[in-house]
Amino acid sequence: MTGRERFNKIVETVLAHEGGYVNDPVDPGKETRYGISKRSYPHLDIQGLTIDQAKDIYYRDWWLRLRLNEIQDDRVAGKVLDTCVNVGARTGIRLLQLALHTAGQRHVVVDGIMGPQTIQAVNQANPELVLGALRCEQANHYRTLIKRNPKLARFERGWMTRAYS
Repeated sequence: MTGRERFNKIVETVLAHEGGYVNDPVDPGKETRYGISKRSYPHLDIQGLTIDQAKDIYYRDWWLRLRLNEIQDDRVAGKVLDTCVNVGARTGIRLLQLALHTAGQRHVVVDGIMGPQTIQAVNQANPELVLGALRCEQANHYRTLIKRNPKLARFERGWMTRAYS
């Protein structure tokens, strides 16, 4: 399986979680389609964005840029991609690094950067432990967001489903 074929299989979870076109003023993403936001891509026609264009953006700007292709376990790579898309790259990587601490990789610096140390730690750790810890970190992140902004409580069920998937 090529790198792009692997990515195409993994990105399906992100696309399922993100859904189609949304323009909700309460949603931190505001106008989005397939999880691609107008805020992050102001030059794009979000409403007219195709699924293939969204996949190209995720591949170029997320999968390769965040070096997720270097994570050996597909489930972990997919969970990190999905988390980063939903909470932002730096926050998603921070949550991964905190999860790595829980999974026994306490030497990893929690800096929100997917560098060689983080990649090596992910590939050395037990994937089941990383996934479990990352799910908990993601859920805790959502709880904190809701506590800070109670208007976001309407997203809690979907966010928790996403965290524990």
